[in-house]
Amino acid sequence: MSQSVIALGAHVFDVLVRPVEAIPQGQGAVLVDQIQFSPAGTAAGTALTLAKLGATVRTAGAVGTDAIGDLLLGMLEAQGVDTSLVLRRHDTQTSASVLPIRPDGSRPAFHVLGANLAYGPDDAPLTEIARATHLHMGAPELMGGDAAAKILGPAQAADVVTSADLLASGDSGLFDWIAPALPYLNHLLANEEQVLGLTGAATLEDGARRFLAEGVGCVATTRGASGALVVTADEVISVPAFAVEVVDTSGCGDAFSAGFLRGLGLGRPLRECAVLGCAAAALVAQGLGSDHGDFDLAAADALAATAPVLELH
Repeated sequence: MSQSVIALGAHVFDVLVRPVEAIPQGQGAVLVDQIQFSPAGTAAGTALTLAKLGATVRTAGAVGTDAIGDLLLGMLEAQGVDTSLVLRRHDTQTSASVLPIRPDGSRPAFHVLGANLAYGPDDAPLTEIARATHLHMGAPELMGGDAAAKILGPAQAADVVTSADLLASGDSGLFDWIAPALPYLNHLLANEEQVLGLTGAATLEDGARRFLAEGVGCVATTRGASGALVVTADEVISVPAFAVEVVDTSGCGDAFSAGFLRGLGLGRPLRECAVLGCAAAALVAQGLGSDHGDFDLAAADALAATAPVLELH
């Protein structure tokens, strides 16, 4: 089945340092094992893994005219992502993060929003979106729900499958800010902390149902080592994570989104879409950066068929 995806929204250039147990005091220095660059962001990172899994992918958004933007676009193009819809901004830098990776794979972040804030509905390539099979919006909260709806609404009206992922933390208080976009989302892809925090729900299923009540068709929530939970009006599906050696969790959420969306494009049931998402995340987690791993759909399916799973909690 043919699948053409436009991933629109957050483009981020990550600088990753591993392993980091503490930031040195004053002018102190610490030797580390790796420092690496990676394309990232809820649009660009998802696009990268989607391309690996065999989808035809274009990204849309904004980056600066700086060297960081050149590197980011070049690295995406090297992975087979079409970046011709990305706009270059002269008056702001490309969004970037510095990520000190702890020995257990978790990481804090130092982040510049940069050019991601300089993109809105007037910039969106609506004609190109209407020709795609899928539109994935990365971080609609950066432009707000009203603005995002001006892109998602026409896409859904053109029978494009719509989805979104979030960058904002669960304690951001942004539920009402993004709510106008929710009726135009076939799928919301978020993490557990976001769903619980944004809705104030006591359980993850209740949080997902709050989004369903606002018009979202399906909520697929990542739960770290506990896998994923998929909730629709008709079913609740728990899928375990795969037991792999975790090096870095950067980009795992984007990889899950990519696997889930690729499964949709292949016509797989929702459970199998979530399994593919967990497999893609497991492949990315085994190395440094969102672009880790020279894998394809067959490799992801093979991991899903053979790797042990972690116990569901």
